[in-house]
Amino acid sequence: MTEPALAAVRFTEEEIAAKVADLARRVAEDLHGERPVLVAVLKGSLIFMADLSRQLGLADIDFMIVSEFEGSAPRTGVVRIIKDLETSLQDRHVVVVETIVDTGLTLSFLLRNLQQRGPRSVRVCALINKPVRRIAQPPLDYIGFETSEYLVGYGLDFRRRYRNLPYLVGVSDVPALAARPDALWGLLEAPKEAE
Repeated sequence: MTEPALAAVRFTEEEIAAKVADLARRVAEDLHGERPVLVAVLKGSLIFMADLSRQLGLADIDFMIVSEFEGSAPRTGVVRIIKDLETSLQDRHVVVVETIVDTGLTLSFLLRNLQQRGPRSVRVCALINKPVRRIAQPPLDYIGFETSEYLVGYGLDFRRRYRNLPYLVGVSDVPALAARPDALWGLLEAPKEAE
């Protein structure tokens, strides 16, 4: 059982689904029926990417994996590409799909990198904007929710846990969670029985 002071559901499964549908509608309207390339950075954006792409319909999907350079100072935005895109962006509309924009450093690097590949346009679709920790100011074209909370679930993890939660949980006591990293598993609903 979780302690109420430790965490609480911040955005429900239904709220997320409605927001994803709205974001997909807005992206589709702006692209006037053209097929974009959706780009997500793994692993955190996988679930949002899957839901957004199903709502959007006509889109190409590709993924990148980036990591901070070992030995670089934290929060510098100096990253290396571990897995690059397989899709050409030349003369294509690109939508970068981010579950959360926090410091903005990695996203700023990514946008500079993608712009060098000759796309017609590059837009950013962020489910969650967390401006309280912002260092860089990348443009965010589509924003679902705004928060200052530490969140887990719906693709966001804490020590490789909780990505599979279908909702977003606001953690009010991160040091307590660090001391007991499995403490939130009580928020998972029991699997539904097959009828």
